[in-house]
Amino acid sequence: MSYIRIHQEKVAGRAGLAELCPFKAIERAGDGTLVINAGCRMCRMCIKKAGDVFEFVEEKPAVTVDKSLWKGIAVAAEVEDGRIHPVTFELLGKARELASKVNYPVYGLVTGSCVAELAGELLEYGADEVFVYDYPELKYFRIEPYAAVLEDFISRVRPSSVLVGGTQPGRSLAPRTAARFRTGLTADCTRLDISGTTDLDQIRPAYGGNIMAHINTPRHRPQFATVRYKIFPIPPKTPAAGKIRLCSIDPAKLVSGIEVLEARPKAAEKGIEEAEVLVVAGRGVRQLDDLKMLQELAGLLHGQLASTRALVEAGWMEPRRQIGLSGRTVKPKLMITCGVSGAIQFVAGMSGAEKIIAINTDPEAPIFKVAHIGICGDLYEIIPGLVENIKAQQN
Repeated sequence: MSYIRIHQEKVAGRAGLAELCPFKAIERAGDGTLVINAGCRMCRMCIKKAGDVFEFVEEKPAVTVDKSLWKGIAVAAEVEDGRIHPVTFELLGKARELASKVNYPVYGLVTGSCVAELAGELLEYGADEVFVYDYPELKYFRIEPYAAVLEDFISRVRPSSVLVGGTQPGRSLAPRTAARFRTGLTADCTRLDISGTTDLDQIRPAYGGNIMAHINTPRHRPQFATVRYKIFPIPPKTPAAGKIRLCSIDPAKLVSGIEVLEARPKAAEKGIEEAEVLVVAGRGVRQLDDLKMLQELAGLLHGQLASTRALVEAGWMEPRRQIGLSGRTVKPKLMITCGVSGAIQFVAGMSGAEKIIAINTDPEAPIFKVAHIGICGDLYEIIPGLVENIKAQQN
């Protein structure tokens, strides 16, 4: 923990010291001494102007965990409609990659009712050992029993890191469990790495996407991270060669204050996450009616129309069609961006596309750095011609 120390013996007779702080964090107490309040931003302006009075002190915190007692990388599998959610396989692939760097095992956790037969799939995608909690009370996702299961699993296995899918259940489960272990959690990571000290390097955009933050949890275990669907590739299947363990838990921990009266299946809907072709509208689209032109192109390519955050905020597109950190993550085979600048928040949600064609009038647009084919030009001139060419080839 860092702080600014005030040498009170040098304060007497010095005027203007309280005014040195641009945030008004320095105050004079009734006895004439100086104090620093909660408004301090650690800008160190006071030290620059009065270094004899103010001193920056950086204390190295004591190590609070024995890292040697925590080994392995665990993936909490998500079961959806009796099947393993694909984000689980993506996380297993990344876990395998990280584990190989520090010679760690990869653990899988399957929670639910009648899910024991699904454990083998986790072995095929890279898990060395799979722990199964199979109880009727776990048929539906309810946060209290699911958090109790994850807590029991972690206490039993003691993994160094725990990866959870950035889905709706995962975003509820991960922070609650991390709080029980008084450890850190980084949500919506776009990259993960691991150091020789087994500290997980959790990377995600921060400050509105202006920087890529590298977040570490060096003094606590386990380390928690959530990752959205389609951020990492799914690894190839391999013959299952690991172990499956059926686990027991105190039934009292599976009691929930939530009672599920009925579960109705949601109507099947193909979202932009599943589309193989996407046409993306950006801020370069001038008016709402112009989206019809892009919708026509998407239809001709048997794809879907998506957008950036700007058009969703303008009310022109539905939120479920937004790509980016605050929207959906996609991995189409073909993506055509039209008038999209390519802010880091947007790129984080589509960088896995196999072929990216970018159309923008600004030759310095960031989207051209990630595009496979860049077209510097006006979409209002390029798209109509492209539509006509496709129609001519289809006739």
